[in-house]
Amino acid sequence: MDGLIKKAGGTNAPAARSGANWRPQTRAVRGGQVRTNFDETSEALFLTSGYAYASAEEAEATFKATSDHYQYSRFGNPTVTMFENRLAGLEGAEACRATSTGMSAVFFSLLALLKAGDRIVAARQLFGSCHYIVAELLPKYGIVSELVDGGDLKAWEKALSKPAQAVLFESPSNPMLDIVDIKAVCDMAHKAGAKVVLDNAFATPMLQRPLEFGADIVVHSATKYIDGQGRTLGGAVLGTKEFILEKLQPITRNTGPSLSPFNAWVLLKGMETLGLRIDRHCANAARVADALAGHPAISRVLYPGRSDHPQHKLAMKQMSGAGGVVTFDLKAGKWAAFETLNRLKLIDISNNLGDAKSLVTHPATTTHMRIGAEERAKLGIGDGTVRISVGLEDVEDIIADLVQALGG
Repeated sequence: MDGLIKKAGGTNAPAARSGANWRPQTRAVRGGQVRTNFDETSEALFLTSGYAYASAEEAEATFKATSDHYQYSRFGNPTVTMFENRLAGLEGAEACRATSTGMSAVFFSLLALLKAGDRIVAARQLFGSCHYIVAELLPKYGIVSELVDGGDLKAWEKALSKPAQAVLFESPSNPMLDIVDIKAVCDMAHKAGAKVVLDNAFATPMLQRPLEFGADIVVHSATKYIDGQGRTLGGAVLGTKEFILEKLQPITRNTGPSLSPFNAWVLLKGMETLGLRIDRHCANAARVADALAGHPAISRVLYPGRSDHPQHKLAMKQMSGAGGVVTFDLKAGKWAAFETLNRLKLIDISNNLGDAKSLVTHPATTTHMRIGAEERAKLGIGDGTVRISVGLEDVEDIIADLVQALGG
């Protein structure tokens, strides 16, 4: 559904709060908000599984889709709708459908595009679960998949020299922060007949708006920066109304990867501070990257905001900021990585990211363990690779904890 139930109008009608000319931070606070007749200032939380109809005729019209009345919270819910409309406004998308997790957003966006006999081309620089979907799960259902180096335009050109139905990539990627030339790959994908699905979880719409570079579908793990405080799970798929309503919605309505109203409410509140938090994440991460770059125990620091990042210029062309994640390699390998993580006193060991708290993980033994050593090597993930999601603590305390954990 594109709007809230008509009864939830109050003194502020939906049209009056559309904010077509609002800037991103205003949209993050006000976008999609509709008040009930109680005129609440905070978005209402509709904890209901079902909805009552004024008449049998209204129920029939709802099931025929000739009425915009809510039908069942697996299909739509006023709080979830506010979240969808707010995020759509931030991404510049025509429509959005929320999902229970980020992985369900990725999977169902691809399922809406692909069938047996179709072909998907994806960057191999993917989160472990996304890598599994492309490399192992989809082929089980007769879908041909091909993985390429996301930063190699010649590899994309070769792979997309024959027809494909879908293209998938992350930019920046998890965990090595590889950058894909969005416009160039989208242009090639469209010539091959493919729709482009781009995971924008690391950048968020505050730093990057992929639809403006030609992407067709944007997916989010709202669990990360959109929530921003490690409280809840959620995902979202954004694109044209035609794709969302005609391709995606029939699948999600009948299979049930629904976002709960409570989680949607938490994510709505998270978006209100998204711009402020992203600014601090970026500033802190830049300081951390610089502090780590000269440490004798570290062989490499990857951060798109640094001039020594292999794709720094491209990153800064596509993004307004470099994000809150820093990845580095310890010269002595796994034992040194484990020793460093175990000596941390402030920073938590966790495979999550995007939290207000700084979190660190060892990808080879956590998020990317199951893809195997050979594939990790292709991605540049070594036994000494460490990923840190830089939080909102005082940056001097974050740096001090890392320095002492590294051995001074």
